Amino acid sequence: MRSHLIRAAIAASLIVFVAGCNKPPGESGTAAVPAVATTPDAAIRRSAELLKQGDIASLMQNSMPPAEFAKAKADWTREANEKPITDEDRQKFAETMGKLTAPSAEQTLYAEMEPQLKQFDAQYQQQIPMYVAMGSSWLQGLVQQNKDMSDADKQQAVAAINAVAAWVQKTRFTDPASVKKVLAIASKTARGINLKTLDEARALNFDQSMQKARVAFLGFKDALGVYGFAFDKTLDSVKPEVVSNDGKTAKVKVAYTLFDAPLSVETEMVNVDGRWYGKKAIEKLNEKSAEEAKAAAPAAAPAAQH
Repeated sequence: MRSHLIRAAIAASLIVFVAGCNKPPGESGTAAVPAVATTPDAAIRRSAELLKQGDIASLMQNSMPPAEFAKAKADWTREANEKPITDEDRQKFAETMGKLTAPSAEQTLYAEMEPQLKQFDAQYQQQIPMYVAMGSSWLQGLVQQNKDMSDADKQQAVAAINAVAAWVQKTRFTDPASVKKVLAIASKTARGINLKTLDEARALNFDQSMQKARVAFLGFKDALGVYGFAFDKTLDSVKPEVVSNDGKTAKVKVAYTLFDAPLSVETEMVNVDGRWYGKKAIEKLNEKSAEEAKAAAPAAAPAAQH
């Protein structure tokens, strides 16, 4: 399924420059990068800038060879409708969007949430450090067990986990003022997306879907900012440095800061027809293409016999 290719490409492109992390072009503090990146470091810088802009379509295009991107666009509507929607799905979608876009939505939603927020604070707020410590230990254990990561990569991954854990531990997500701001952002975002029914959402073509995705992503960034997660600051800090490049493959060290913690990751890139992509993204795309070709072969064989 081509949707899996899209997700793989996006995920891999993110990993390339943040190692697991609504301004128009020209307002960013990031140095300008060419529209078509022809060097490994330029490809990474471009992905960071496109993500900062919320330009998911261009991010995908920067992360996938042209033929694969064209297939993803062509298959978008069909794949979006592969899973039938139920009346329950329709009802939930309509209710959620109705609440978010209603007049004074943020005040109404906060009034509904306030008892649960107070209950959470009373029961769990003091236990959050313990839960954070347990979660961090579990994630660090997964990192240490990963056989594909070098010792240096593991060290950086643990440092990133610790940085996020420190942020979670010091942030009171149930703070009334913060929750009200997030609800206001959610309401504004839902109005910007402007979809009243699930059927309407399913009928969107690729370009329309990407426009809605941009609105949603920028709203998500704004919500993170309420709690002190300066997403754009992290993206602005991305500094790729080519370690090796033989023209076909390259290793790039990507330095960045996460909650003011200096971190870095080394990633592998591959050259496909003069453009550079994350090695893992290309491997995933090739695996999916091989699976699709294998699945199509039995269906083509009987037709050929006739």
